[in-house]
This record gives sequence, C-alpha cells and structure tokens, in this order.
Amino acid sequence: MTKPDLDAVVVGSGPNGLAAALTLAQAGRSVLVLESADTVGGGARSAELTVPGVRHDVCSAVHPFGFGSPYLSSLPLAEHGLEWRWTEVDLSHPLDDGTAGVLRRSLDETVAGLGADGEAWRRSFGGFSEHFSAIAEDFFGPILHVPSHPVITGKFGLRAMLPATRFASRFSTDRARAMFASVAVHSYTPLSFPSTAGVGALFIAAAHSGGWPIAAGGSQSIAAAMTGLLTSLGGRIETGANVASLADLPPSRVRLFDTSARALASIAGDALPARTRRAYDRFRYGPAAFKVDLAVEGGIPWRDEASPRAGTVHLGGTLEEIVATEAAVYAGTMPERPFVLLAQQYLADPSRSAGNVHPIWAYAHVPNGYPHDATDAVIDQIERFAPGTRDRIVGRHVMGPSALESMNANYVGGDIAGGANDLRQLLFRPRVALNPYATGIPGTYLCSAATPPGGGVHGMCGHHAARHAVRYLERS
Repeated sequence: MTKPDLDAVVVGSGPNGLAAALTLAQAGRSVLVLESADTVGGGARSAELTVPGVRHDVCSAVHPFGFGSPYLSSLPLAEHGLEWRWTEVDLSHPLDDGTAGVLRRSLDETVAGLGADGEAWRRSFGGFSEHFSAIAEDFFGPILHVPSHPVITGKFGLRAMLPATRFASRFSTDRARAMFASVAVHSYTPLSFPSTAGVGALFIAAAHSGGWPIAAGGSQSIAAAMTGLLTSLGGRIETGANVASLADLPPSRVRLFDTSARALASIAGDALPARTRRAYDRFRYGPAAFKVDLAVEGGIPWRDEASPRAGTVHLGGTLEEIVATEAAVYAGTMPERPFVLLAQQYLADPSRSAGNVHPIWAYAHVPNGYPHDATDAVIDQIERFAPGTRDRIVGRHVMGPSALESMNANYVGGDIAGGANDLRQLLFRPRVALNPYATGIPGTYLCSAATPPGGGVHGMCGHHAARHAVRYLERS
C-alpha cells in the first residue's frame, strides 16, 4: 500500500492545535491544520464586539501561562509579531471596605502591600517563584510521571494537593486570604476540594516569576504569531473546514484532534475502542462562564487605589463569600453575587480603545449550561466595587454558556476550562492510561484541554501529544 504524502493532520487551530502542528513541523514533518471557523485561534481570538474601534478578546485575555509555557516560550514568536505587555498591577482584589489585595510582579512590593501577611506570603510563594520554570516543566504535563526536578517539584506538590481553604489559613488578613482564594478559583472547583491550592500557588508563582502579561493587539496576536511560524516551517492551514467524521480527513500518517473528548468520540465513531469511548462518554465538564464584554467611556471608576492600574481584577468579596459562591455554582445553583473575573487589557495596550472608550472583558462563574441571563449580576458585581459604572457603559456584548459552545464546540456547556478539574480528572485526564493523549486508534491522538495539563493558553497539551505522534512516525 502506498503511504500518504501528508505526515499529519491536526483538527482545530486553537493554541493546542497550533502547538501540535508546530511540534510536528519542527520535527520536519508535513502538517495540515483544519479549522471549522473562518479564523484561526480557538480561544485566542479578538474582535470588535461592542462599538467600532474597540477591540475585545473573544475568550482568553491575560496570559501568565502563555508567557511562562515551557513550549511557547521556546518559540521565536516575537519574530512573527507577538509582543507581551504588562500593566503596573497584575491583579487587584477589591473588598467592600475600599481596600484591595494587590498582586504585583515584584514579590517585595507585594509583600510590602500585604502588611501583617507579607512575610507569610513570601514564605508561601517566594521559593516557588524563583523556580517557576522547573515547576512548570514538571507540572505542565501528565501529573503521574518521573519529575525532572524532584526536590522543588516535591515541595510544590505537597502544598499543591491541599484544599485552598486550608492553604489560606496561613494568612490572617481578609486581603491576603481573599486574594489567594480568588486566584485558586481558576480551578473551577469548590475551594474545599484537594489540589485547589495548587492552582492558586501556580498562578501566583507565575506572577512573581514573569507576571500576568497581555498580548499587544489582542489574544489573536498569539495565534497569528504561531500561524506565521508554522507557515514559515511549511505547515498549512485551511479554515472553514468542518470535520464530522474520520472520512472527512485527507490521508495522513497521524491525526491529532484539538477537540473535546465528546467531539472526538462523535468523529471517530466505531473506530474508537470501546474502553476509550466509555471514558470519553464519562468525561465530566465543569461550571461555565457567562461572558460580558463592555465598552466603557472613561474606564471603570474603581473605589480602591489599585484596581485602576490592574490588568486583572477579581470580584468576589471575602474568602468565605468566594468559598460559598463556588460551592453553589459547582452544585448547579446560581448565586446572587457570582464570582467575576475582569480584565483591563487596554491599560497596557491603548490600541484596543477608541478615544476615551475602553474595552472591559469580564465573565462570571455560572453552572454548566446555565440558560438564563446573568448580565445584570455581572454588572452589579462591578458596581459593588465601582459605583457609577453603569452610567459609563456605551456598548455591551454577551455570551452565555450556549453561545460560548456555539462559538467553540470545545466549550461544552460553557466550560471554557476543557473539563472538570476535580482530583480524579487532574490525575487521569481524559482517561486512565499510560499515554493520556492516545485514543486507542493507531496514530490518532487527542491534544486539547481535555488532556494534561488542562485549560489555558500554553500549548502544552498539543506539544505533548505531538511528541508522541513524532515518535509514532519514527517507528512506522
């Protein structure tokens, strides 16, 4: 039988799909990327969603793991137009009394601002931030493996396995406790669950190592730079290419899918081994996002001093409030005051604004598949810490869970994290297997956020899956 001329087909052009294609192209393999949308990027896209000239990030917005990714940071993306920028304050967490927890790239400045909890913060995160690249190398992949840096990884792992509620007990002030909790909720799981401390610690270590930067021109710039590099290496991309079954793919030696586990099960059909199909069918999805993009004249009138200078603002109140809110959402109940993540990328990238009208990116945590309108709940949370915001809104664009899934089929039920992050799926994602990227079909791999290390614009899921694909090609 004649071998196909094409080495690899990658389905999906999100950061993981592009990372997979780049890994294969760097190995000298011919690659074709198929994307069903009209533009590449998946969650890394930008558009004028509200008023002309105001540019919003469609999904991903702030990129500590994009900047700190072991793979993406190794690529010459700056040569293809990617420029990272930083705001003066990485994160602000305002409280009702007008104060705020403030996270900066500088560990010393963060410690100084936390008062009585400053030294506890240094002891908790100082060593990890110094060794963030080593920790990232070991944790940005399958959890169950022989670590390359066993000492620092072991120390981090012992703390990472704790519930965030227990980890936060080392802090005495509302500012430090609430700020840590607000970072830990990126896990999308109740903060009483084991391993939620690890999510918070990893994000904070990334902040003190390299900061929480944004991409100049919008998150689309990340996908554009990866696309430019891929093209320079001979890779090809076709947009508007819908893949409903394996028969829709051109002949190739390997196939990689930057799709949800559910989508791959549908595409592969009976070609999937029964054990893999059962695992993909059982794969659990977490809470959803309800996204609200605003065009705000003059910016948001924050009450505290730090938030007007912060690239990211977390709105959720005290640790106790955040714990209760996240538990409710995970249980399927919509809270009156949902946790809201907000970004002000224009502070570092004024090109996104139109005169004095600025883009505000925000989303709330809501139950998976939440069918109702949460716009007022999101804006109410902003108003809580910035009275008068409503009067400044001149445009808005809303996407609930169903709209997010319609835009990107990987966001099942509005879950932008690619699957529930409970302990079982952190250890065995998307199934119990020595190679979590393998599907059981020879030469076919899953490379999306449904695989380790999970959600985020870091490209590591695609990179790891593609390394397995390269080894398969070398053997065949």
